[in-house]
Formats: sequence, C-alpha cells, structure tokens
Amino acid sequence: MNNYPLLGNKDTRSGFGEGLLRLGRTNPRVVALCADLKGSLKMDAFIKEHPERYIECGIAEANMIGVAAGLATAGYIPFAGTFAAFATGRVYDQIRQVVAYSDKNVKIAASHAGLTLGEDGATHQILEDVGMMRMLPNMTVLVPCDYNQTIQATLAAAALDGPVYLRFGRPSVPIFIPEDMKFEIGKAQQLTEGTDVTIVAMGHLVWSALEAAHALHEEGISVRVLNMHTVKPLDSAAILAAAHETGAIVTAEEHMLNGGLGEAVSSVVSLNKPVPIEFVGVNDQFGQSGLPMQLMEEYHLSTKDIIAACHKVIQRKLS
Repeated sequence: MNNYPLLGNKDTRSGFGEGLLRLGRTNPRVVALCADLKGSLKMDAFIKEHPERYIECGIAEANMIGVAAGLATAGYIPFAGTFAAFATGRVYDQIRQVVAYSDKNVKIAASHAGLTLGEDGATHQILEDVGMMRMLPNMTVLVPCDYNQTIQATLAAAALDGPVYLRFGRPSVPIFIPEDMKFEIGKAQQLTEGTDVTIVAMGHLVWSALEAAHALHEEGISVRVLNMHTVKPLDSAAILAAAHETGAIVTAEEHMLNGGLGEAVSSVVSLNKPVPIEFVGVNDQFGQSGLPMQLMEEYHLSTKDIIAACHKVIQRKLS
C-alpha cells in the first residue's frame, strides 16, 4: 500500500547543505552565515566554492541575526544557520524586531531540532521552536520530512521574498520523497488516499505516518496521509477536505503539543468543521539525553503511537 519506497537514509541537515550549494551556484545574491557550527550544518561545500559569500559570526547568534538583516536590506538573501535551540530561544528578540517586524528577507536555517538530536539532551532538544516562529507575523515556517524535501524547501525558501524559518535535523532518516516531486510553500502533499482517518504529519514523523498507514491498511482501515511541510501558512483547504471526507484526524509532530502543528490544525477544524482529533507529540515535557529512536519511543512519538491514536480517533468518530 505504501507508494513511497525507501530510497536510502540520510540526515536532513545534509539536504540543507546540498540546497545551499545549489543556490550558491545559481544565485549570486545568496550568502551564508553561521554561529561556529558550519560543519554541523553542512555548509562546508558552499564555503569551499564561495568563500567570499560566507560570514563566520562565531558564538554570537544575536549578532548573526542582525548582520543577516543588514545583508537583506542591502539586497542579499542571507541564510543564517545554527542549532534550532540557539536559532530561536537565544535570539527571539532579534528575530522579532529586525527580521519579522521589519519583514526582512532573512532565512533562518535551524538544524538539530527536536528529540532526535539525541544525546545532547534537554538543553539542546528544542521542542518549542515551531510554536515560537509561527506566532510571528510575516514568518513562513517550513518543516521538510527527508533529505530530498529539505533540498526543495531550501530552494523554495530562497525564492520567497520574506522571512523563513527552515527546521531540519541531525539523524540519518529515511529518504522517500521523489526528487522531482512538486514542492509548493503553503500546499500540503497528500501522500496516500484514505476515507476512514487522516494523519497530518510534519518532519521526521511523515515516514512514521506512512508506516502507520500501511499497517492500518492491513487491518482494513483506509488512511489519508498529509505531509504538512509548511506549518505557516497552513494549508487549511487540505485540512478541511480531510475533515469532511474522513471525519477524523490525527496529528503527528516531533514538537511540543503546545503551540505546534496539532494546535494549528485543531484551530482550523474547530472553527470550520469540528471532527474528532488526536495528537501525537511531546506533552508539556522537556527532553532528555538518549539515543534518538529510544527517545521517540519514550515520548510516544513512534509508529505504534500513531496507530493507537488512529484507532482511538476512529472509535470517537463512530461513538
């Protein structure tokens, strides 16, 4: 039933690095900035080819955002990269004032997001970043699901005139999105047809959603899977079509439930077409040090948790 076979495994941060390299070769206005983490963000290939378009800001993230805003004012397209915990929590005031409020054409490249950062522990495993960014006026929020889609999202971010928050991760994860699959900011991708329940997922949990859909198909349950790679602007039309046509929704995200994808989806549904919704995400907790997949199990973000949420929401629909 799964029409998206495994094409390999690779980290999404490498997708960002490849996307940035392609931009460097095609758009002379693209510049890169980093806060002493260029290797971790896979910027090395871009820097090797275009050293004159790279600025090492050191461990000074607030200054990096200010420099990026200045470069945007001068007509450049800056990609300012660091770990997601530092790209948001440490510099929120600067992002709010000199990027979002000023509507500057700055791209915030946020790596090592979520629980799958793993052993670095709670201080670095930011789970609030999508909520923080989607609350800011003018900000576009992108959460691609695999290596290929992160390349596409990076290219799309550069083409969009305005602030963008681009979230990606550290671990090697399945590649399943075809290289030529259309990527459009603000338009969800319907990966499977389904009439009984819809799973709306973002980031690393899109593959888990497909695995859940396959398992449920074996039980005779028809599952629609929406890859919500853009959390803002949200594809309300796709969500409402799912609500009308399947009557039950499960959201899945490697993020805090507070302020995340689930709340965004439930807001659209409650205002327009109330249907039962179940949420798979981190429930008001900080992370902890551990292996990425162990943490996903511990915090109930696994395929089996998505399956259980689908069973529960279908029962609510039928009751």
